[in-house]
Amino acid sequence: MGNRLKDKVAVVTGAGRGIGRGIALLLAEEGAAVVVNDLGGNVDGSGQSSTPAEEVVAQITAKGGRAVANADSVASFAAAENIITTAVKAFGRIDILVNNAGILRDRMVFNLSEEDWDAVINVHLKGTFNCTRHAAVHMRQQKFGRIISMSSTSGLYGNSGQANYGAAKDGIAGLTRVVSRDLGKYGITVNAIAPAASTRMIATVPQKAREIRQERGVSIAAPTPATLPPLRSDPEDVAPFAVYLATDAAADINGQTFMVRGGVVSLLNYPAPARTLTKLGRWTPEEIASLFPHTFGMDLVNPAPIKE
Repeated sequence: MGNRLKDKVAVVTGAGRGIGRGIALLLAEEGAAVVVNDLGGNVDGSGQSSTPAEEVVAQITAKGGRAVANADSVASFAAAENIITTAVKAFGRIDILVNNAGILRDRMVFNLSEEDWDAVINVHLKGTFNCTRHAAVHMRQQKFGRIISMSSTSGLYGNSGQANYGAAKDGIAGLTRVVSRDLGKYGITVNAIAPAASTRMIATVPQKAREIRQERGVSIAAPTPATLPPLRSDPEDVAPFAVYLATDAAADINGQTFMVRGGVVSLLNYPAPARTLTKLGRWTPEEIASLFPHTFGMDLVNPAPIKE
């Protein structure tokens, strides 16, 4: 397709299937050598197989690209170091890191076990830190790098039954904003994507849960003009924007979060005050109670009102 990433080396975690697979394949098409990392487990994080990563490597090499497989877990600090070291040993450097690996263990918070919480946080949030931390050492020395992490609207906006997943994904957005400031002066950009796509993980969500989320959620999808085709949400649709963020053309894009769904890409604003009340001195509860209903509270939406 092109050579925008010729001589660059990329690591993509969770690249055996879905969004990660699409990104790994397109990075390779653009000339990058790719470490295809995937634990090869089930959606809930159980099990392990090297087959998914090896199959993607075979697809890349069959087209003349360069790729190696890695089946380490991003949740382990030491194993994550080996993922990055794999790139350095195989291809001499690490230029691009895509933090995509993830699992799903949806439960309403009153049914959520400590194990379910820890497992999801460890893969998504800690895993993103682990790989970023080890890659940053090499990128800082070479004064170049691109780090792209997967956040989610489940964290940025909220989604019923996903306290663990949402907390991790919003944490990744916060991590992105901070690390972009740590690394920007070294020629390293750090950005996040909140993707919306029909993946293996999404397919496991029961229909009842989908109905509850639709009932309690607030619509956040970008509007589609009637003149445009309906939004598609294939996993491969995320890859072009991720690849763009990895190129030299995106050298000044740093610390941002984008939502990508089908053919729609949205830049998400940093959190900012929507309304402000000010007085000299300290507010009393009575004053707040008097002002709140017709200022802050005049059009607030409760995403889960009490059922009569």
